[in-house]
Amino acid sequence: QVQLVESGGGLVQAGGSLRLSCAASGRTFRSRAMGWFRQAPGKEREFVAAINWSGGSTYYADSVKGRFTISRNNAKNTWFLQMNSLKPEDTAVYYCAAGRGLVGDTGIHEYDYWGQGTQVTVSS
Repeated sequence: QVQLVESGGGLVQAGGSLRLSCAASGRTFRSRAMGWFRQAPGKEREFVAAINWSGGSTYYADSVKGRFTISRNNAKNTWFLQMNSLKPEDTAVYYCAAGRGLVGDTGIHEYDYWGQGTQVTVSS
């Protein structure tokens, strides 16, 4: 059974940092792009960041560019989202996802495995 499990969420003050992790089990994703999405209450799930299969290319939503960094460790079937300079508007449930292909994509339908989500709350 394939599982993606996020960790690292929590409550942080504005300007602070968090590092999210996503650990995959049940299969390897070293040949897949991986991504992070988020969903705030009453809003649709939105793209945050993606990384291609090798880690050589990354993609970010404009709202997080320069503050968030996505990375991966293929040997450990794990990927990460380093979040710095957090803002209250970053508050959401964050989901990791495995892409269908090699290259990162912003489209939610380009991902076919999802984690259960981890809550990130940024207080002002």
